[in-house]
Amino acid sequence: MTDASGQDPGEADQPDVPLTRRDAAEARRSVPAAAEPTAAFQAHVRAARSEFESQVAHARAEFEEANERIKERTGRDLLLATVIGLAIGAVLILSLIFVKWAFVVFALGAALLGIFEFSRALVASGRRVDLVPQLVVATGLILTAAFLDLWLHWVALFVAVAFVVVWRLVAQMAAHDARRYGDVLSDVLVASLIQLYVAFLASMCVVLLRQDGGEWWVLAFIIVAVASDTGAYAAGIMFGRHPMAPRISPKKTWEGFAGAVVAAMIAGVLLGLFMLGIPWWTGVIFGIVILVTATAGDLGESMIKRDLGIKDMSSWLPGHGGVLDRLDSILPSATGALALYYLFTPLVA
Repeated sequence: MTDASGQDPGEADQPDVPLTRRDAAEARRSVPAAAEPTAAFQAHVRAARSEFESQVAHARAEFEEANERIKERTGRDLLLATVIGLAIGAVLILSLIFVKWAFVVFALGAALLGIFEFSRALVASGRRVDLVPQLVVATGLILTAAFLDLWLHWVALFVAVAFVVVWRLVAQMAAHDARRYGDVLSDVLVASLIQLYVAFLASMCVVLLRQDGGEWWVLAFIIVAVASDTGAYAAGIMFGRHPMAPRISPKKTWEGFAGAVVAAMIAGVLLGLFMLGIPWWTGVIFGIVILVTATAGDLGESMIKRDLGIKDMSSWLPGHGGVLDRLDSILPSATGALALYYLFTPLVA
């Protein structure tokens, strides 16, 4: 029987609840089946993340352990030294490539900081150093290197040394103390050494910079000096067994020096061919000369520090020591690079 609407009364009165419950039950039964792939994927992601974190932690622990071994052997923090070295290198390269004369400011600042470190170390060892005159005279010597002819620059060096020597003698006479003759003579020699070792050698770099294409020669000799230092460091860490100069620098080895020779020669040839435009054999000579001057500068500063009883000139550059500790191989190499410029440029032309 149907009502006026054409529906069975029993059907009209039947509630929808049982059907809804049935659907809900089926939905609940279907949820685990659909969620199983998602749950498995999430578990896989968590496991992968845990494994990755474990590998990162393991690699970090191994790196820190290796860094501590290197630090114990060389006295340097490898990570900090690398970061600071890259930052300094970036500033140096940018100044030379894009604004040539901006390098003069860079060189002047580094030289003055080196003089300050050196003077402070000398004062701590009992010498008397007139810091302000040293800085003023060094500034004049470095800046005039950009304008004076080379022979006039030698005259400027003589004036600078004479000025600091006379200043020290006058200051000593004004002191009216009982300082011995030998100590006064030592103070005078030290005053001259600061100008000759730091200011004059830094000014040679400025003299090279002012030459035609000099910025590329400056960049090249610094890269070779850094390459030789890096080669010596790496080879010394891996193969170093036989000390090179135990009384001067106990951690330098002949194996490290061999690594420096290889690195310097490779860098010299590549830079000579692709940056300086000189034949490959002159690149070999360039690399060897810079290697010799850089090694001599490094050993020379080590001898000075040993005489002063210090490990580093300062701690301004973590992982490196002081500014002068980074300039020790570069300062004498500037003179060697300038001599090679005068020698090779006519051959290339």
